[in-house]
Order: sequence, then structure tokens, then C-alpha cells
Amino acid sequence: MDGLLRHLRACNNTELPGGRVPLRLRAQRIGWLSPEVARLLAGLGGEAGPEGITFQDAAALGPASVALAAAGHGRIRGEAFDIRATPEGPVLGVLDRGAVPVFGVLAQGVHLNGLVRRPDGLHVWLGLRAADKAVAPGMLDNLVAGGLSAGLTPEACLIKEAGEEAAIPPELAAQSRRASRLGYVMAAPEGLRRDVLHVFDLDLPEGFMPVPDGDEVERFDLWPAREVLDVLRREDSVKFNVALVLIDLFLREGLVGDPDGRLRGGLDRFA
Repeated sequence: MDGLLRHLRACNNTELPGGRVPLRLRAQRIGWLSPEVARLLAGLGGEAGPEGITFQDAAALGPASVALAAAGHGRIRGEAFDIRATPEGPVLGVLDRGAVPVFGVLAQGVHLNGLVRRPDGLHVWLGLRAADKAVAPGMLDNLVAGGLSAGLTPEACLIKEAGEEAAIPPELAAQSRRASRLGYVMAAPEGLRRDVLHVFDLDLPEGFMPVPDGDEVERFDLWPAREVLDVLRREDSVKFNVALVLIDLFLREGLVGDPDGRLRGGLDRFA
């Protein structure tokens, strides 16, 4: 159990507020700021007050994020993410993906478990991340995973990412089943990750071979699920949030027990 719980602790390594300053868009809290970023934002259109840093217009966050990146806080990636106060809440604006953890804003993504069911048990497709990736280079990853770009539903994002990352045809990717929604709050070098993961399962035919895109992933391998579980217990070779997705899968498939509910409880943190 402890071999799996350490992955949950690694992703949930901070408490809120934990010395952070609330970021508000009008009356709604949308993020959490380090004191240094809060100080800078007070000079970039943010209103400093007893309830934190408040912006009246979401459009002002874009220029502020560019200025923060120039000051060494985050980087501009050219991909917009929706801003929401809660995972189910309305879209309040957009923010560059690279600025999301700097502002401590909720981010959402999709993860796909590619499954093959054989007489000798469940098998799982895993990718080996490219060695030059900025995050978790050379580590094991889900068959498909990607951030939820502005304006996309999780289903639309999944089909797009499946084609781009693993050459999965849209008609096959559309057979994916919604399985779980996971959340974690993680202090990271780039800021605060408040991530919501929409998890899908897809049973793949025996002869299907995913094709890596050559950029995100070096190769795909089909693993016996019990070997993956052993790796999770003994090693740190799986990307941090992918470990959560796999633990969730193995709980649902009955491959690991959770008598006191600590595993499930650690997978369902939203803040």
C-alpha cells in the first residue's frame, strides 16, 4: 500500500492557502499566487486588497502573464486554456497554458488507458516520453494524454490527442468510455498545479499497434498490468500524474485493494 500511497503524496504535496495569495476575477476566486507573483501583479493591473489580488477583466490576464514570463515566472506556450473557478463552472476567460500554474488556476486534461484483455490477464499500453520533454523526460506515460485546450470538451480533446499522439483513428477513439475524474494539488517549480484529469478507458483489438508521433513519445509498449503495478510499487519511472491514473485503473479492475479508502481518497482531491 505504501508503495502506491507515495505517488499520491507526491502529487498532493501542499495545503492551501499555504501562504499563497488568492487571485480573483471580479468576485470569484480563480487561483492562488505566490507572494512574489502577487506583488508583481499588483503593478500589472491587479488590485491588491484584503481578499487578495483582483482583476476586473479577464482580458488583462494575458498581458500580465507576458510580463510575468519576462520576469522569469512561467513561459508563454501559445496555447489557450479556459479559466474556470470550479471544474464544472462556466468559462470566465482564457489564459496561456504556460501561465496557468503561475496563477494557480485550475487546469484540465484527458488521459486514456489503452487496454488489451487477454486470457492471461489485463494488458496496458504505455508510452515512453521523449528524452527532450520539458516535463518528465524519459518516463512512462499513458497511451494518450493532453491538456484541455480552450473551447474543447474532454471527448473532443481525447479524439484529437489520440490521432496526434498515437495514430488512433477517430472512429476507434470515439469508443473510449469515461471512467473517472481525478484531481490533485501540487506545488511544482513552475507554480501551483491544480489539475483535473478526465480519465477514459479504451479496449483495443489484439492486432492494433499505436504509432508514436516522434515528438511527444519515443515508443509504445504493451505491458501486463501486474508488471505495471509492480513498477508503480517499486520505482519512480512513471510520470507523476500518470501514476494516479494507473492506480485508479487498478482499483477499478480489482487488481489492488483499498480497505481503508486511502488510495481512493488521495485520487479525488479538488481545490
